[in-house]
Amino acid sequence: MAISGWEPPKNFIPVPSAVEGITVFAPPPVEEKIPEAVTFKCPQCGATTRFDVAAGGVACEHCGFTAEVKARKVGTQAKASEFTLDTLREAENGWGVERRVLHCDSCGAELSLAANALTSTCAFCASNRVQVRTDTSSSLRPRFLIPFKIRPEETRKLAATWLGQGWFHPDQLAANAIVDHFTGLYMPFWTFSARIESTWKAEVGYEREERYYDSSDKEWKTRTVIDWRWESGHRTTEVANMLKCGSTHASHLILDRLQPFDLNALTDYKPDFLAGWQAHSYNISLPDAWEKAKTAMREEAKDDCTNSIASSHVRNFSMNADFADEVWRYVLLPVYLAAYRFEEKTYQVMVNGQTGEVAGQKPVAWWKIWAVVAALVAPGLCLGLIGLPMLAAGGAGVIPIGLGVLLLIAGLIIAFVLYNKAVESEAS
Repeated sequence: MAISGWEPPKNFIPVPSAVEGITVFAPPPVEEKIPEAVTFKCPQCGATTRFDVAAGGVACEHCGFTAEVKARKVGTQAKASEFTLDTLREAENGWGVERRVLHCDSCGAELSLAANALTSTCAFCASNRVQVRTDTSSSLRPRFLIPFKIRPEETRKLAATWLGQGWFHPDQLAANAIVDHFTGLYMPFWTFSARIESTWKAEVGYEREERYYDSSDKEWKTRTVIDWRWESGHRTTEVANMLKCGSTHASHLILDRLQPFDLNALTDYKPDFLAGWQAHSYNISLPDAWEKAKTAMREEAKDDCTNSIASSHVRNFSMNADFADEVWRYVLLPVYLAAYRFEEKTYQVMVNGQTGEVAGQKPVAWWKIWAVVAALVAPGLCLGLIGLPMLAAGGAGVIPIGLGVLLLIAGLIIAFVLYNKAVESEAS
């Protein structure tokens, strides 16, 4: 139905109407402008270039041409985003450069490759059951990254030194376990910052000395008693730049050992940094990563509250935590990944591409662990066995038995710590 003499506003066009016979006009839809993909070709010889760590820029291996990557170093002042829908709508997607994606049929990981990259193995599980196709990722584009500082040729020496450390590993580990090739990979991380306002309540105990009469010994003695009373308080805890890995395909346990990364080196993201390198997009979404970060932040706030209490005796502790000024960043951090085999088993090792810190799995020579455990508990058991016949004979067996119990407890505690450390060494 049209009104006589009426015309739609300028540039309005007819759009579908939900009511039959009614014509609706609206502005034409805005076409999304997709940035043109960047390619990396040498301007001198036309060969493929890659980001060279030593040169600090894009370099050509054929003619030696180099070009500095023009990107600002912003450090921890890198702009953070608030948890609003607007920030997600305004965020750019993809890598901003022509790349391909390698999908691993074995572990499900997806890695972003340079358009001309030739690879047939997965950096996470070393499987060759992979498919390579065009990357059509719609994931958020990282805004910042830390460029690689450790050169690829340095990784093997760092790994060899790391393999030789630790007495409870096989003696032949460093000589026989050869890490041939590391894959340089930009790993996805979320960083979170927030202010936590915590209100706590707990029973707090305070020690005092009390004199009492011991009727059995017929003398006055002193003992420590604890007086309990309810207390409450308020704490403000600032948590800045908490890192949470955005991938389920890498071992978070190993990645945690690689930290810290120096976030003062954060640089504006430029596709040039990815030239010749692999990158991994996140598969842990922002909301899921934020929930994990909030759990860790609550623990920090709880520790802050308990540390503010003027006594170590605390019970029935409860706390309400309110979050404010929550912000996040999506960043890429440099990591080298490799796998090595030792005695028919495969182990994973990583190198921090910024600092050179090495972490990973190492086999344990369990016979060494059990020998040390036996040596730790033997003195206590021996003293106990010596004291029992003395006690039965009416001698002074109480002293060696008591000393044996103390030594046994101490030995078991040390053995427990050692055992957990050995298990952690093999864990991923």
